[in-house]
Amino acid sequence: MRRYCVCVPARDEETHVPTLLEALVQQTLPGAVIVSLCVNNSRDRTAAVARDVAARHRGRLDLRIDERTFADDLAHAGSARRAAMESGADALADPEAVLISTDADCRPPVDWIDAILAAIDDDSIVGGRIRLDDAEAVPADILALRARFDRYWEIVRAIEDEVDPSPWDLPPRHGDHTGASLALTVGLYRRAGGVPPIATGEDRALVAAAQAVGGRLIHPASVWTRTSARADGRAAGGMADDMARLHAGVAARAEPLVPDFAHWRRRAHWRRDMRSSSASALGLAEAALPPMPHDMPLPGLDA
Repeated sequence: MRRYCVCVPARDEETHVPTLLEALVQQTLPGAVIVSLCVNNSRDRTAAVARDVAARHRGRLDLRIDERTFADDLAHAGSARRAAMESGADALADPEAVLISTDADCRPPVDWIDAILAAIDDDSIVGGRIRLDDAEAVPADILALRARFDRYWEIVRAIEDEVDPSPWDLPPRHGDHTGASLALTVGLYRRAGGVPPIATGEDRALVAAAQAVGGRLIHPASVWTRTSARADGRAAGGMADDMARLHAGVAARAEPLVPDFAHWRRRAHWRRDMRSSSASALGLAEAALPPMPHDMPLPGLDA
């Protein structure tokens, strides 16, 4: 079994971080679960409550805490995630070992790490499906709207699989590869240059950089985690912002607009052509494209 480290940025997360750590303790694989926790710019007891959990599970939870206060211009998720993953990479000191990124408000299922290790190889970037934590109460209209978005993305992936199928990212697959559940080897992480210390989108930027040096992004259905449905998150551009937009849309009774499926079909053709000519530059080239127009009402579940 490959060695691994779960890497977590945390800021003012004293409420959520014990839930995450207890979920890691419950993982089905044997031995100590190594966790690198970067507690940055916190004003609460995040580090203290994390140490309390580790003390209760001595021998099972190998927790390394890095407490930092970043300067204002660096006090963001990019810096914190980079610090957590750099600490994990240094602790593992093995290019074949696995760095697993997650967030402090996640609650992974018991087989999460097992599923990641079963799916990964030296060149894989393993994205995990993100589900709302069913332990939290979420209004029915929010769940219904999210289900419509899930259906929309299923259709987008079907278009991609038809036009530009990936030989390694086979259906059935999901489409998530965020910092809440993202894994790659230490060797691939180092070749990619690590997490870019940017204020938002550091997880997507890491994926693009890893793809540029030969990483293969996969979305196995077996890999998933739960995340909080809160709308007041700690990181700009994260899941909480998505939830806030859902709440705002429902409150305004506004029909969401999304890119028409025709745009995705054209993008899939572009991606296929680009892959045949310059596969290593695909991720960075796609990130530089202008955003698609949002010109179609979000379809219903029967689309």
